[in-house]
Amino acid sequence: MDERRNFIRLLGGGVVVAAGAAALATWWLNSDVPAAALEIWNGPGDEPDARKRAVAYAVTAPTAYNRQPWLVDLREPDAIVVYCDRERVQPETDPYGRQIVIGHGAFIELLVMALAQQGLQASVQLWPQGELAGEPRHWPHVPVARLRLAGGGVPDPLFAQVLRRRTPKQRFDLTRPVSADILQGLTSIASAGGMVSSAGTVDMARVQPLRKLCAAAARVELTTPGTAMENLQLLRVGPQEILAHRDGFSINDPALRVAVALGQFDRRTPASEDSLSFRRTLQLFEDQANTAMGFVWLSTRGNSRTEQIAAGRAYMRQQLRATDLGLGMHPMSQPLEEFAEMAPHRAAAHDMLLGTALPGDRQGPTVQMICRLGYPMAPVPAAPRRALAGFMMA
Repeated sequence: MDERRNFIRLLGGGVVVAAGAAALATWWLNSDVPAAALEIWNGPGDEPDARKRAVAYAVTAPTAYNRQPWLVDLREPDAIVVYCDRERVQPETDPYGRQIVIGHGAFIELLVMALAQQGLQASVQLWPQGELAGEPRHWPHVPVARLRLAGGGVPDPLFAQVLRRRTPKQRFDLTRPVSADILQGLTSIASAGGMVSSAGTVDMARVQPLRKLCAAAARVELTTPGTAMENLQLLRVGPQEILAHRDGFSINDPALRVAVALGQFDRRTPASEDSLSFRRTLQLFEDQANTAMGFVWLSTRGNSRTEQIAAGRAYMRQQLRATDLGLGMHPMSQPLEEFAEMAPHRAAAHDMLLGTALPGDRQGPTVQMICRLGYPMAPVPAAPRRALAGFMMA
């Protein structure tokens, strides 16, 4: 709970609110995320349409900043056509749309798995009208993928982990090392037609510099005005906002809810770097980085949209495998972000992980994902998801 409070203090500038003990106790008793925002994690229920059932599983896929940027068109018989919801891009943090396309890869992987679970085989055609080029704010409304459905799907054992998967954001247990065998289990599951390579480390001689890199990169994201404001705009405070949006950063912290009710929470500007709230929140991100007991990363030979999709599919499988192994796996995407202020850290990440220079113009080896590994010290809650109807195109 302290970690959540520190996080929201950065985003809103820091608030200290005095409240009556009885009123505050009432807020604390209602600090969980509303159950209705998590209903998708119960599965599709008795939905008769196999395609809608598959989509219901697929929307649990992880995406950067929990944006859930998918649209599906079911009007074509025996097909699912996937589009990007261009209203959900992050132009400051993800200026070239790499992270959002990776999220589509994760979504497609779960679609394929959920269809196979129902005996349906999906043939995936990427970019039927051409790859998305340039900046996301200028993308045309064209399909990311068309899935053709036929019989003969073979269930994937990893599917059993779909509704159990969580993304841990808390500290990891420093007394529990991650074994080399566990790491091997993760890296071996990530192959996507030879397009994606996976590697990792649990050697503290390599882990320590990566911890420092991730912490330093988080500071850059928090101190760059555009990215800081973009994060702030994704903050959902209290049950009404959480239920209305079901995306972004869901905070049902009672102290913050009191501040909002009293008009003392300012989301128009992030906290200044010299404020106590900033220092505490930076400490939260440093704690995440510094409790990493290992790292795993995914890379591709280039940085094409197709390779980004492949990386997303591999990442999804790694997440499910980590769940199966009882391991926490949390993306630390900041060092790989492509806004200008992050360039030195992105270059350092490529040097440390691949031994290569920073790729230019989609050429050369590219690190697509880096995740910290470890064992959470408490149960990891599910993240809110929007209602299924919100992903359907008319």
